[in-house]
Parts: sequence; C-alpha cells; structure tokens
Amino acid sequence: MTIANHTLFNAIEDVISSMNSNDISVGRKTALKPLIDFIQKKVNDRKDIRLNFICTHNSRRSHLAQVWAQTMASYFNVKNVFCYSGGTEATALFPVVAGTLKKYGFQIQVISEGNNPIFSIKYAENESPVVGFSKKFDNPFNPQSEFAAIMTCSQADNDCPFIPGAEKRIPIPFEDPKLFDNTPQQNEKYKERSLQIASELFYVFSQIQSK
Repeated sequence: MTIANHTLFNAIEDVISSMNSNDISVGRKTALKPLIDFIQKKVNDRKDIRLNFICTHNSRRSHLAQVWAQTMASYFNVKNVFCYSGGTEATALFPVVAGTLKKYGFQIQVISEGNNPIFSIKYAENESPVVGFSKKFDNPFNPQSEFAAIMTCSQADNDCPFIPGAEKRIPIPFEDPKLFDNTPQQNEKYKERSLQIASELFYVFSQIQSK
C-alpha cells in the first residue's frame, strides 16, 4: 500500500507512524473485518466509499471515528472515501473531543457557535477539512443511500435495528469516555479512546489493496 502523495500535518503523521496493528486483539480484528470487506469491495468496483459512523448523541465516539477514518484513508491513499457521523438524536460535539484531536495536531476552528457549534477539523494542508457537528444519522448533510452504517456504541446499535439507505450495518462498539467527564481521568480517557479508534482504523485501511 502506498502512502498518499500529499502530507498530513507532521504531528498527526508522528502519531500514525507509531501505531502497531499487533496490539489489536483477534476479537477486535474479527469485528473490523466486515468494514475492511466493505471498503475493499468498493475499491475493487471503483465506487465511492461512504462511511457513516453512528452513536447515540453524535458527540464523542462517532466524531472521533469519522475524523480518524478520513485521516487514515488519506494516509493510505485510499481514494474516494467520504466519512460522516450521526446519532439517534442531535446534541453537540463535546468540546473535549475537539481538544483531544487538537493535541494530536489537527487544526480546529469553530465556524459557527451556538448550542450545536460547527467545527472545521483539518488534518492536511491540501485536503478539505472534516465538518464536525452533532446531527441525526439521517440528516440531509449525511448520505441517504449507498453507505455503510458503522455503529460505534451498543445503545445506538440496539435502538436503530434499521438504518434507511445503508448498504451494510457494521457494529464496532467502543467504550464511552463520557463516563469520565469532570473527573481527574477525563483527559487521559479521551486520549485513550481516541488512540484506540485511530489504531483500529489504521489497521482497517492498512488492509485495503489498491486497484
């Protein structure tokens, strides 16, 4: 697999270069296999790859997954990947998520304030930023058909047995860092979850063979 010709921000590349797929358990690799297969089939068929990461409030895990998936697609030069996120309800992107990504080298800008602010999350100089804000999974901003719905929490997976328009539904749950909000462990746990999500998506895209 060739690395993308354009360059991610140096701090992000440093984080990615330290990742090791051997640290991922066999069980988690099994859970990730359907996502690998979905992406690979789209690559083989030369079709766009749309990934919608879904969690209950679209405030933490689904955003981390959306951002890291788009970043890993760029890093591994997997073309025509478009990543989204949504929830079973709209709330707001939790500020600690944006702060955690910023510590890894992402450039974060608030482009609209309010109860549900909109963030520009940039990972490379010459790539469009990820637009981060909380929304329902079927919001018009998200794809309405020909996408994979990746369920990043068990609650959303249980509450939404059917995702309209999804070609494939893939449960890949992550533990919620919200459990540690307003505790001394908060920043550490958000960093831990971000790194887990990043590492597993690194593994996913490292498995994709270009055509």
